[in-house]
Amino acid sequence: MERVQATLDPYGGRFLVHGAPAREVPEGTWPGALVIIAFPAYEHARAWYASEPYQALIPLRTRHMTGDVLLIDGVPEGYDPAATAAALRAAAG
Repeated sequence: MERVQATLDPYGGRFLVHGAPAREVPEGTWPGALVIIAFPAYEHARAWYASEPYQALIPLRTRHMTGDVLLIDGVPEGYDPAATAAALRAAAG
């Protein structure tokens, strides 16, 4: 864990959530903790994940914890969920 930040720095990665258990689960079930790392762009996240320094840490992580890794596009600054809803309605016909 001590070596992770050094792998993130060249790609602008920063922790938004790091291993915090859910304080509440008002809907559904959540079995564990969550880690969210933000990057300036999707390409930065892909490059970080493929980097030799991070690849060297993966066996350490997987030997001590289970979980899934997802790379997901975030929403842009000024994102409007109402505009997304309108676009979905228009596309549905």
